[in-house]
Amino acid sequence: MSTTTKSPLRVVRNALAVGGDVFRLHAHRRCPKLYTQPQLFACLALKAFFKTDYRGIAQYLRDLPDLARAVGLSRVPHFTTLHKAAGRLLRRPRARRLLRAAVRRSFRRRRRSPRVAFDSSGLDCGHASRYYIRRRARKGSPWQTVAYTRYAKLEVSVDCASHLIVGALAGRGPRPDVDRFAPLLDETLANVQPRRVVADAGYDSEPNHRYARDDHGVLSFMPATLGRPSPKPPTGYHRRRMRRRLDKRYGGYGQRWQAEAAFSMVKRRLADAVAARRYGSQCRELWLLCVTHNLMIL
Repeated sequence: MSTTTKSPLRVVRNALAVGGDVFRLHAHRRCPKLYTQPQLFACLALKAFFKTDYRGIAQYLRDLPDLARAVGLSRVPHFTTLHKAAGRLLRRPRARRLLRAAVRRSFRRRRRSPRVAFDSSGLDCGHASRYYIRRRARKGSPWQTVAYTRYAKLEVSVDCASHLIVGALAGRGPRPDVDRFAPLLDETLANVQPRRVVADAGYDSEPNHRYARDDHGVLSFMPATLGRPSPKPPTGYHRRRMRRRLDKRYGGYGQRWQAEAAFSMVKRRLADAVAARRYGSQCRELWLLCVTHNLMIL
C-alpha cells in the first residue's frame, strides 16, 4: 500500500461499516448489482475527504487502484453514478440514520454524554475568491467586507470530549438561532443523552431553558445577553440565574469553544464551501461533511 492511500483507509473502513448498518446491499432486486450501496457511500465519503467533485473522485479511484480495492470495487463507477447515488443516499432521513450509526459506533452501548456544545456556522456557496467578494462589497461602508444574500448554514451539537458531531441541522442562512435550539436538541437526543448543553447567546431564551430542563431533564447554559442591553434583570427564572452565576466554570461553560473547534476541523480538513447550487443538494453536501467528519474520528 502506497503512502498516498494510507490516510483514507480509515474513512473507507468506517464508511463501509456505517453504510452496512444503514443500507441494504442493493437498492432494488433488479438493479445491475455492479456496486453495493455501502461501496457508493464510501466513494462519497472519499469525495469529501479528498475535497474534490464527482469527476475528481472517479479519477482518484482510477489512479489509486489500491484505494479502489480497499473499497471493494472491481470497476470504477462513472461520475454520474456517484451523483445519482448522492441524491439517493444522502436524503435527510437516510443522512440522519448515517449520522446516528456513526455516533452509536463511537459511543457503543454508552449513549450518555457529559456535555455537548451547540453552535452554527455558514459555508460559502461557490468558490469565488475572497478578493473578488471584497471588491463587490458596498463602497463607503467601513464595516461591510462581505457581500452575500444567502449562504449554506450548518447547525451542529458536538460532544465536548471527542469533537464528534452528535446532532446536525442543514439549512440556509442568514436566520436567527433562537428558534433552532429545540430542533437541534431533538436531533441530539435521538442519538445521545447529554447531561449538559452549552450554547452561545444566540440561543438564549427562557422557553429554550424550559424545553431543555423541564421537558427533557438536560441542564442548559447560555449567556442571558440576547436583545438590547438593559440595566434591568432579564425576564425568566433561568435567564436571571444565568446572569448571576454563568462564567467559564459554572456548568462547564468554558467548554463551549469545542463546537468552534469542530467547525474548524470540518472547514480545514474537508470544505469551507459547498459547490451545489440547489437548496436540496446543498443540504446533502452539509450532511455528507458531518458524517465524513465522524468517520475520520471513529
